[in-house]
Amino acid sequence: MPLIVNLRHLENRNLALRGELPLADLEVELLDDALLVQGLLRLKLDCQCVRCLKNFEYELELDPWTLHVPFEPLEGEEATTIKNDCVDLTPPMREDILLGFPQHPLCRPDCDGLKQASVGKARKTVGKDESKPSAWAELNKLKL
Repeated sequence: MPLIVNLRHLENRNLALRGELPLADLEVELLDDALLVQGLLRLKLDCQCVRCLKNFEYELELDPWTLHVPFEPLEGEEATTIKNDCVDLTPPMREDILLGFPQHPLCRPDCDGLKQASVGKARKTVGKDESKPSAWAELNKLKL
């Protein structure tokens, strides 16, 4: 869901945003040549633990969160486009969310990881002669 701000709503006063986005509080202020967004950004993200591979919900909280969006013509991905007096704040907000997200999410700090399976472990076989010397032992007996 995009976060779009209408600049005409900001001409006379600041705008407080509360809505469908999982955010608690944002205040948007129109400066001479930019927008200033401040507040608390909180959202729940579905993750997978890097140790045990279980799915879990991670709550990301950026408090305080500040975003400065200049109107000067920037180039490339940093460019701010104004369409019908509206500015889309989704790309810079998404970037801040990605920077606040941990590189290696854990379901809990003391996660033990995957459980060891018994497959692949050496098993003793019944009736196998354990007293048979190895090939190296036989080679060591040679007198060269």
